[in-house]
Amino acid sequence: MNPRIVFWVPAMLRMMLVILGALVVGYFSGLLWSAISVGAGLAVLIILQLHYLFRLSLWLDNPESSKLPDGWGAWTEIFSRLYRMRREDEKNQIELTEWLARFRQAMTLLPDGVVIMDDVLFLEWCNPVAEQHLGLNLSKDKNMRITNLIRSPEFMDYIILGRFDKPLTVTHRERKLILHIIKFENRRQILVTHDVTENERIDRMRRDFIANASHELRTPLTVINGFLEINAMQPDMDSKTRAGHIKLMTEQGQRMQSLVEDMLTLTRLESIDFPLRPERIAMTNLLEQIVSEMHGLSVGKHQITLINEGPDLMGSLDELRSAFTNLVSNAIRYTPVGGAITISWTNPEDGPRFMVKDSGIGISSEHISRLTERFYRVDKSRSRETQGTGLGLAIVKHVVLRHKAQLSIESVDGAGSTFSIQFSPSASILDF
Repeated sequence: MNPRIVFWVPAMLRMMLVILGALVVGYFSGLLWSAISVGAGLAVLIILQLHYLFRLSLWLDNPESSKLPDGWGAWTEIFSRLYRMRREDEKNQIELTEWLARFRQAMTLLPDGVVIMDDVLFLEWCNPVAEQHLGLNLSKDKNMRITNLIRSPEFMDYIILGRFDKPLTVTHRERKLILHIIKFENRRQILVTHDVTENERIDRMRRDFIANASHELRTPLTVINGFLEINAMQPDMDSKTRAGHIKLMTEQGQRMQSLVEDMLTLTRLESIDFPLRPERIAMTNLLEQIVSEMHGLSVGKHQITLINEGPDLMGSLDELRSAFTNLVSNAIRYTPVGGAITISWTNPEDGPRFMVKDSGIGISSEHISRLTERFYRVDKSRSRETQGTGLGLAIVKHVVLRHKAQLSIESVDGAGSTFSIQFSPSASILDF
């Protein structure tokens, strides 16, 4: 219905009733009483309108749909329309609140930091990742200027120059971050932070790996090429010297082959294309084979003891053989002649445990955390003597990770080392 008709028709009817009443009074009581009746009727109407205006004013101070007053006459339609508008507004407000909550929830799940600022860089909101990256605290820092919260000369220059078309790379709180400011709306800006610390570490490890691998391969290739040139220049070389050269070239070729095989093993262990395929491992047979091989490596120079009290295991036979052999062979290489090496396979309450304990040269505490890095060596000259590739413990670490086990290293410089692999109780064959 047309709102003009809804408003004016009842109003005109009421005015006509007041005038009609006044005419009736004037007919019986005279013109004076007629005028008084008109004035009284108009006064009542005015007071009634003022009353509803006052109630409307009170409601506007706290416009909740449940508190909207009832009306009379045209006020009924006015209050009804206000009620519908307020209900629609409340519905939109609820939906907006829900969307805002979803937006903030989504922002908290992002791997990047998000900071929302106004046009003069006052903090309005940030997600937990931004708090971690930039050292912010939303509950304390809200409505504070972001340049007072991030103490970085590079960031200040970035803000002053205003060249936001390109991101800024800074080191902040021991993290390498990429910062990018994006303008949106008329009075809002978004600061996005991306942590590249781990990527930088991986890139550095990759560069070091390539450099170390190139160095390790260069040495045997140099030896082999050198002897080949000597033999080519001296065709009449005596057989004894030639045999010595061939022996050295063979050793260097075997060293290079071992290095390549270890590098391929590491690549396979890290690849998602080679998932773990568990099988039942007869640990007694495996341990006896390893001990037999290690006796050949030791050639009787060490006392090797085996303690076998554990169960069979679920895992990859080839991978665990490689990990166990690396630990035992390292113990033999770094234990002086006459030293003792104990290999134990036990089953404590926290799960099966493989442990190798030696009485060797030991390792200083500052080196222990880096032992599983590729090509990391405590003593490079000593490693060349023992013919190690520098990848053995890196292989052990990846095998352990693939079997959801834990590698622990305990060592005292000059007093021996203990390497142990702790498997979970579920890895025991008794649980299958």
